[in-house]
Amino acid sequence: MSKPDIKTDHETHHECLNRFIDLANTMKDEGIDTNIVSYGLMSASGYYTTYALGGNEGGLTDSGVEKITATYKDELERIQKLKKEQVGSKG
Repeated sequence: MSKPDIKTDHETHHECLNRFIDLANTMKDEGIDTNIVSYGLMSASGYYTTYALGGNEGGLTDSGVEKITATYKDELERIQKLKKEQVGSKG
């Protein structure tokens, strides 16, 4: 693989994000309520984060849960700011 073919972490993150959104939209199109889809994605993220940080046998410590919770909060705040900017630019 030549250097121009190497994806950045940001590019890979964006591709993963889009794949999850595509899957969520597929579930919605199959008639699953968006609140249930959203809750399922959140739960899956929690399970996967626990696996990624704690492995198959481990779990998160209380401080680990607090750090992950803070990360989710920061990301939600970032997304809300972007959404408000998008709405503002359309007005």
